[in-house]
Amino acid sequence: MRNISDLIEQYLKQMLDSSGDGAVEIQRNDLAEKFSCVPSQINYVISTRFTLEKGYVVESKRGGGGYVRIQRVELPTLKGIQLHIDQAIGQQIDQNCAEGLIYQLEEAGHLSKREANLLRIAIHRDTLALKLPYRDELRARLLKAMLVTLLLK
Repeated sequence: MRNISDLIEQYLKQMLDSSGDGAVEIQRNDLAEKFSCVPSQINYVISTRFTLEKGYVVESKRGGGGYVRIQRVELPTLKGIQLHIDQAIGQQIDQNCAEGLIYQLEEAGHLSKREANLLRIAIHRDTLALKLPYRDELRARLLKAMLVTLLLK
């Protein structure tokens, strides 16, 4: 059985998919009531699963009538992906940011689940058993080379 965080994430993604502009505004309390949880559970899901690295921008207004707006950030067309990869990765990249980029590309349909899993294991800190900053530099070079090969085939 899936946990409450998975259910909330799935619900929000369905809302985003059905919205015309790739954005949704919610109220934490209303969503918490719908899932019979505390509003901090909603905050947790939003802050961990709807990050910029995963392709989302979150805007929040607190107080009476406050809301949370989640906007999906679309990746550039395949033509601009190499530039996006260069900018997103740079000369070095840590594991969390790299996994976020892989997640974003997989969610956008540019990578299969199998390709994403292969990339994740190839750039994992246990696979790249080097000291920092060398590990992040090697991860950046590997990730760029693999993504360009996979995406611009």
